[in-house]
Amino acid sequence: MNKIEEFKQERDGLEIKDAIAEYARTGWESISEGDIQRLKWYGLFLRTPTPGFFMIRVRIPGGRTASYQMRALAEIAATHGNQLLDLTTRQQVQLRHIRIEHVPTIFAKMEEVGLNAMQTGMDNVRNIMTCPVAGLNPDEILDATPVVMAITQEILYNREYTNLPRKYNVAVTGCPDNCLHTETQDLALVPAYRESDGMKILGFNVLAGGKNGSGGYRIASPLDIFVTAQEAVEAFQAITFVYRDFGYRESRNNARLAFLLDDWGEARFRKEVEARVGRTLIPAGTDARKPSVNDHGGIYRQKQPGMNYVGVKVPVGRIEAEDLKGIAALAERYGTGEIRISPAQTLIVPNVPDRKVGDLTEHALL
Repeated sequence: MNKIEEFKQERDGLEIKDAIAEYARTGWESISEGDIQRLKWYGLFLRTPTPGFFMIRVRIPGGRTASYQMRALAEIAATHGNQLLDLTTRQQVQLRHIRIEHVPTIFAKMEEVGLNAMQTGMDNVRNIMTCPVAGLNPDEILDATPVVMAITQEILYNREYTNLPRKYNVAVTGCPDNCLHTETQDLALVPAYRESDGMKILGFNVLAGGKNGSGGYRIASPLDIFVTAQEAVEAFQAITFVYRDFGYRESRNNARLAFLLDDWGEARFRKEVEARVGRTLIPAGTDARKPSVNDHGGIYRQKQPGMNYVGVKVPVGRIEAEDLKGIAALAERYGTGEIRISPAQTLIVPNVPDRKVGDLTEHALL
């Protein structure tokens, strides 16, 4: 058994909560080796190149946030960090150069605006991704946002999901534009449809076992499963629990879902999933994705008449706190105060009326 598994057997990562306040008083050097790892269940990462300083990874389901939330994160970075924030390829925000002494205050400020860093590291279900313009894109097959939020609600603070063999990346999308890199996800639900009695049923085909690291790139395998939005959480639960219960734990290097799928094959894996849900699953439908990629950067019309979304490129995803405050102000002035983060590390301001697009794009900050 590897050391991380030993730490997890000793104590669940969620149990570190009360110790955070104690470590804030006693300092980072008092943190035990096991608790250094357990802090990652609360999105706290001690950075080896900068001893004594932590990174906080904020969970932002689907990359959907609001101006007041972004402003709060910018203020935290300015007051307690190094004035910089990172937008991640999983649609999150990372705060750097954070001292453990300030973490209770930071977490309290995040909670005030409806944000948390729960289970964004280690062997958890990571931030659930979706198309950054879900509900806006005129070409989308269906809006997957309700599924993303339902899965997020299912996993947070739930010990059924806090001891997976390894990290677990999930994406759910109804967008045909291939904007999420679904081929590299441990679990991906991608837009599809089936015909039944002359009716088109919209939903998702299920892919599993994708990855970038842990032994090299692997494209997610089709499981030959179709689910509707109403069935998506059940499918997520069953697939995740098969991985939790049968995934490999001896070596961290071959603990991802991909290795179990390689050994079992898709047919055996699907059979085990069907045993979990208690019925035969519907075969995959027609893939509704386009043979092209769009990262949604730039200016695009929304499905809502007279409205547009504007995607602002952020080089390497790094933005200064004052600039993020500026983007928040622009989202309020020209949009509805909503801001979205794309996997391409773009900040998207939606709901910009036609009459305001020119003024927004001519602003000095852009």
